[in-house]
Amino acid sequence: MRILAENTSCIVIDYQEKILPAMSGREELVANSAALLKGLNLLEIPMVLTTQYAKGLGNNIPEICEAIGSDVAYDKTTFSAYETEAVYEAMDKERKNVLICGIEAHICVLQTAIDLKADGYNVFLVEDCIASRKKSNKENAVKRAMGEGIFITCGESVLYELLVNSANPHFKAVSKIVK
Repeated sequence: MRILAENTSCIVIDYQEKILPAMSGREELVANSAALLKGLNLLEIPMVLTTQYAKGLGNNIPEICEAIGSDVAYDKTTFSAYETEAVYEAMDKERKNVLICGIEAHICVLQTAIDLKADGYNVFLVEDCIASRKKSNKENAVKRAMGEGIFITCGESVLYELLVNSANPHFKAVSKIVK
């Protein structure tokens, strides 16, 4: 199954000021995620941004909002973003491939992925764009996701697959983003 621009969207989960500092590999996570999201933005892939209880955990960090081109986020108290009615309503039901990036891999990311899969979406965890406080929790989340039939990929792979070929007018710009 190919990840094509016309049938793909992305959920960007909880890159928040007060929880991000505790993530394992956070600098690499932010760099990889910002590159992915800049590329998705350039390719006009719809993105849904969330926060988990923003009043207590803060807003999404500037690097992520700048990459998306917006700081508008759906605030949630459910761990699965898809269980929040506003997020559910914001999803483009025609785009059956959903990329997921964010934190924490073993909680909000995993539960969102499982719920999307159960609702008939093809779900792709962008592994180099997810994190947990403990590396082992992320590893367990990836294993569980695979067992649930969720696809595992990486940001650069996604962007080049969306481009399809080097004739794409965004090829050079995306190439600069990932380097």
